[in-house]
Amino acid sequence: MESMMRRILLGVGRSPAAGRLARRYGLKLGASRFVAGRTVEEAIEAVRGLNAAGKLATLDHLGEFVSDREEAAASAQMCIRTLDVIRASGVQANLSLKLTSLGLDLGEDICLGHMRRIVSHAADAGHFVRIDMEDYAHCQPTLELYRELRRSYDNVGVVIQAYLRRAPADVRELGELQANMRLVKGAYKEPESVAYPRKADVDRQFLELIRLQLSQGYTAIATHDREIIDRSLELIREHEIASDRYEFQMLYGIGEDIQDALVQEGHRVRVYVPFGEDWFGYFMRRLAERPANVAFILKNMRRARGSR
Repeated sequence: MESMMRRILLGVGRSPAAGRLARRYGLKLGASRFVAGRTVEEAIEAVRGLNAAGKLATLDHLGEFVSDREEAAASAQMCIRTLDVIRASGVQANLSLKLTSLGLDLGEDICLGHMRRIVSHAADAGHFVRIDMEDYAHCQPTLELYRELRRSYDNVGVVIQAYLRRAPADVRELGELQANMRLVKGAYKEPESVAYPRKADVDRQFLELIRLQLSQGYTAIATHDREIIDRSLELIREHEIASDRYEFQMLYGIGEDIQDALVQEGHRVRVYVPFGEDWFGYFMRRLAERPANVAFILKNMRRARGSR
């Protein structure tokens, strides 16, 4: 039943019609739990609260799969503006982005041009840019573009998804670049030929990737799974990994108690803070990861009807 619900939610999240309908209601029905707002200014206020609690942040202007050059250019400009607002506000945050929002599907040269501008602008202000990983079809192009950027820039990192069968080879190869890597389980629906379907297999590989990356470069461990976090802490203690060589990353609105506990224990914690008008697909992926959250949304819908 849960698997079916996950497929339904992911399907709805890819529906343009559903996205348009959702935007009519804004963030009122529960998405504000996971999305920091429509504007970068609203997101900055959320980051201020996180910083006050001892946490770092990474800001992501939501959007993906642009259809023309003008949209890609507008998305790139929003990334530049986000970096400028981060700098002006003085908050402790960096930038996350998706290459499909910058025209990867329109042509690698278009996307690379935007990325060079963004990463160079970030470097001038001492900021870091994280390239989010998307579905399997974009994995190889993303890694190739990342390698090209690393020829000129050190302030850019990438994400590896543990459920992909190719992940160990990718982590080892990127180790040659001393890549700054965010390791995640993965949130897209992929065929068994390229991704492990069973949680036990994904968890096993996730821990192996964490062990491997801790030995070769900066490691951002992105998970809310308490068992994975505990095992990661064991690896960190066992191998005496310095505190400036790793961090834990979690999603805005999820697992605040775990975030707070890690901060109190002296570990670096960074929260992924998404914002923007194009929030619906991201929101559906969060629900698909934990379908029990649907009950939370239904409760908000009942409250919204009652307040009319």
